[in-house]
Amino acid sequence: MKTLFINIEKLLQVEESSAKWVAGSAMAVLSIINDAYLLINDNLIEDFGSMNDLPDFSDEQSLIEIDVTGRIILPTFCDSHTHLVYAGSREIEYVDKIKGLSYEEIAQRGGGILNSAQQLEKATEQELFDGALDRISEIISFGTGAVEIKSGYGLTTESELKMLRVISSLKKEVPIEIKSTFLGAHAVPHEFKNRPLDYVNLIIDEMIPRVAEEGLADFIDVFCDKGFFTVEDTDRILNQAVKFNLQPKIHANELDYSGGVQVGVKYNALSVDHLEYIGDAEIESLLNSETMPTILPGAAFFLNMPYSPVRDMINAGLPIALASDFNPGSSPSGNMKFIMSLGCINYKMTPEEVINATTKNTAYAMGIHKTHGSISKGKVANLIVTTQIPGYEYLPYAYTSNLIEKVMINGNFID
Repeated sequence: MKTLFINIEKLLQVEESSAKWVAGSAMAVLSIINDAYLLINDNLIEDFGSMNDLPDFSDEQSLIEIDVTGRIILPTFCDSHTHLVYAGSREIEYVDKIKGLSYEEIAQRGGGILNSAQQLEKATEQELFDGALDRISEIISFGTGAVEIKSGYGLTTESELKMLRVISSLKKEVPIEIKSTFLGAHAVPHEFKNRPLDYVNLIIDEMIPRVAEEGLADFIDVFCDKGFFTVEDTDRILNQAVKFNLQPKIHANELDYSGGVQVGVKYNALSVDHLEYIGDAEIESLLNSETMPTILPGAAFFLNMPYSPVRDMINAGLPIALASDFNPGSSPSGNMKFIMSLGCINYKMTPEEVINATTKNTAYAMGIHKTHGSISKGKVANLIVTTQIPGYEYLPYAYTSNLIEKVMINGNFID
């Protein structure tokens, strides 16, 4: 079956040939066709162009024509960093934050990640699956067409495997692309508090081989930061991971200059994420790499943390991705349109830059840039059709308004 969109006000993020990412000053440029058509063939993009050049499709069998006058079409968001498989919420910690406790203080009291780990241990796989399925349905309605999901609330071999099996089940159930990441090194469990190296050894000697044996993860992640895992810990974990063909992604420099960026680059990490603390050394390391710097505006907003120096990074020539960090403790939202707004408001990114950062560059950060993230022939037909809005700048501007009329995933509209 073919679907033909006609009279598209603006068709955004179009590419004749697909580049891996957009970086530096090019992030401020958005490829657009005004008054456009777009042809979908089954689940793929077949053709697009100006209405002035609209081919004759009268001989096409089973063609559905949709007039979207006044609407904008863009690729769906790719959310390259989430923790959306979890048990329970952490609103009590939210109140503690309001009262002035820091992220580290809450963690030291047994809150934070350790709190989520306790709740997850008690939950069944079915309970975790049902909760995550609801969250995925929500983010699809917000325009997300691909998502990465991390483990990391297990912190024991069996609980980590439980999380990853839930993610595997979700891959089979939902229409959007899902990438799974093993994050056993998310925090040191309470029972290993005085012997953290024993927990690192458990990850290396038992968890990674089990995860690889069952084929449960696309990537591996480590929280390399102050109070969590050191550069030396991270180096050892990643050295083991590459032996099992797990490509790294790193939580880095959220709480301090941790060295996480550099160790991530050393191991060819697909992305390094958070990056509130970035200086010349980190920027230089990233400039000579294939690693995507990924900012998580929702976490910095929710935790009232310093904002990553995004303008310095872009001015230096780096690409930037923006992801939601959807999780129960520090960013309880997967709304990527709101993430775009935070990118503009708090990081002084332009609308063009945040669109590039939430589609094309996040597709790279998930390893799916060849199939997702832009309007290009042969790519998956994952599309957002907006309501009638004045222009694409209105998307981040109207930060609480629902401006999505339809979401298409794999060539099918989602109810």
